Amino acid sequence: MRPEDVKICILRIEGTNCEDESLLAFKRLGANVELVHLKQLTGQDVWDSEKRDLMDYHILMIPGGFSSGDYVRAGAIWAARIKSKLSSPLTEFIKEGRAVLGVCNGFQVLVEMGFLPGIDGVMSQVPQAVLTTNDSSRFECRPTLLKYVNNFNCIFTHKLNQGQVLLVPSAHAEGKLLFPTEKAEKIYKDLEENDQIVFKYVDQNGEYAGYPWNPNGSPRNIAGICNPSGNVMGMMPHPERVFHRFTHPDWTRGFSSPVGDGRIIFESVLESVMKKL
Repeated sequence: MRPEDVKICILRIEGTNCEDESLLAFKRLGANVELVHLKQLTGQDVWDSEKRDLMDYHILMIPGGFSSGDYVRAGAIWAARIKSKLSSPLTEFIKEGRAVLGVCNGFQVLVEMGFLPGIDGVMSQVPQAVLTTNDSSRFECRPTLLKYVNNFNCIFTHKLNQGQVLLVPSAHAEGKLLFPTEKAEKIYKDLEENDQIVFKYVDQNGEYAGYPWNPNGSPRNIAGICNPSGNVMGMMPHPERVFHRFTHPDWTRGFSSPVGDGRIIFESVLESVMKKL
């Protein structure tokens, strides 16, 4: 199986951003990747030649941005639009083990749709979590350090080493991952037992720390999670922004390789999918 045999859908609507960087990340690895507007999947207000079928793709990525202006809640409107038209095919897509990645606003969308944390099934009817306003009450745009804490359950990170730290930039105003107060402790326990926690924010020494290392105040420093099957992942920081080393903030210091810290996430899922096909 070759990378060009893997078909990837980068979903977009009004207000998304980083979709071009996401497309280029996969394209530079040789994959067959396409920018697809939501209406092309729903068949609404598009020519027949523009329509696309979700099940023709192996990987779906929901990128960052401020979809529909992030009115109501971050990602809520986009999630409602997807859920109203595509909940059945997307549920089937995930059940078949196909990969879904949500970054920043995409993570918020996956939570709003009920696909993450996904503890009680593929999709919950109502959200089981929320990505709410940062503790600083402001938009945080800064480099963040992420420790890989998964035990290789997640197909987006299998090339990483246990405890490896990546520098991946964050840019969000609503990234604090919270669960219902009365269920929070049980959910944290389930996440640990199911190997669903993928990344945690750390300081320059690899230790868990508060602000500014944890830019939003997420309890237990959680920066990214996956579903129990490991084929759906959401993370707040943007790996597509550090595909190359020269887009790191410190690239002029100790620059020994052109490979950025975010590239390995795209390589991991592409290799995982190629092994299955």
